[in-house]
Amino acid sequence: MAHLSESAVKQIGEIISRYENEKTPLMMILSDIQREYGYIPLDVQEFISDKTGIPVAEIYGVVTFYSFFSLTPKGKYVIGVCLGTACYVKGSQQVIDKFAELLHIQPGQTTEDGLFTLDALRCIGACGIAPALTINGKVYPKVSVADVQKIVEEYKSLGGAN
Repeated sequence: MAHLSESAVKQIGEIISRYENEKTPLMMILSDIQREYGYIPLDVQEFISDKTGIPVAEIYGVVTFYSFFSLTPKGKYVIGVCLGTACYVKGSQQVIDKFAELLHIQPGQTTEDGLFTLDALRCIGACGIAPALTINGKVYPKVSVADVQKIVEEYKSLGGAN
């Protein structure tokens, strides 16, 4: 979406128009665009600004503040490792480090093949099953460093399959 196509301009314009009567439409607009495209790059933020009058700085602030919004495309499988207190004390830092080592990326990055994105999360509300992680919404409880290789292989075997 780096250079907006005519169809993207039309679709994003339609999303924006859905909320034209809302007093504070930004979160709804951004959520719909994130859901549709998977990320919200700067050129889209500028387009939203032009259509709504909301300053780009405000839009960018919202996009970068909330972890469910992304400035770049995410991988097919988004691995979110919880680094909240309970998970951290039970070894989640070592778990995320192992994912980073095996996938050759750092948290916040996506593999070159577009298969995996690795995210560090602050708390996923799964303290009783710490350390926990999610992959596309599926929760993995009590994950150890020894489990990481198997998890990566499982998803690599799925590859681009839906």
